[in-house]
Amino acid sequence: MGKRKRDTVSSADAIQYTFRGESNQPVIVFLHGFMGRGSDWDAMAAELAPSHASLLVDLPGHGRTRIGPGARVPDFETTCAALDRLVAGLEMARHAVVGYSMGGRLALYWALRHPGGIERLVLESASPGLRGEGERAARRAEDERRAIELETGDFEAFLRRWYAMPLFASLARDPERLEGVIARRLENDPAQLAASLRAAGTGRQPSLWNELGGLSMPALLLAGEEDAKFQGIASAMAAACPAARAEVVAGCGHNIHLEQPGAFAQRLRAFLAPAE
Repeated sequence: MGKRKRDTVSSADAIQYTFRGESNQPVIVFLHGFMGRGSDWDAMAAELAPSHASLLVDLPGHGRTRIGPGARVPDFETTCAALDRLVAGLEMARHAVVGYSMGGRLALYWALRHPGGIERLVLESASPGLRGEGERAARRAEDERRAIELETGDFEAFLRRWYAMPLFASLARDPERLEGVIARRLENDPAQLAASLRAAGTGRQPSLWNELGGLSMPALLLAGEEDAKFQGIASAMAAACPAARAEVVAGCGHNIHLEQPGAFAQRLRAFLAPAE
């Protein structure tokens, strides 16, 4: 890989990204959550810069990566194939992947179905999907309702309802932080987010529970102390996957890297450090 530092480039699949670091550093690919963008990881990339380069991706329908008129819906398979082409084009033979929430679901699919050069996997508040088709169908209906709200309603009102969900209770206790998150989310195009939700929402994700035992690289599963739902999911995933271990991070809920960036970075460094 040629020497790069803070380059912003477009891949052949129009996936936008920022690469930060040097060619001789190990690379971490960061995948953001729903309504996020690659720059959500800016502070984490800076924190890890002394030892790691970072590839900060804008997933389809988010940030600078647009879903064009008439383009194929970017589901899990087509998005992971595009990510494969992106890392191949950057000559990244080996890399770690860190994914948060939606980005974590995508990262798990990528690691199971397209393991390629992925050496280590970190999933933050992520899931292998819903187990039954009935659950998935109900979630698709819910995602469709939300997609219509995004296309036809008040975007800021949608965001305020979204972050009022119990999942984000710890985030809502810090009004200044919450307002900052909402301001960043407003930079997205709600119609693009609706397209992403229809293609890559939890209801569209294939259940990966039965594939966890075949994960070929070490995995760290992180959940927040105040996120009981995803603590349970991480524990169940670790029980089904010999390559994974689950850890709980104190003093935070669903969005660990935002609420406890120091603790998150510390766990990343420890997990990604080369074996002695």
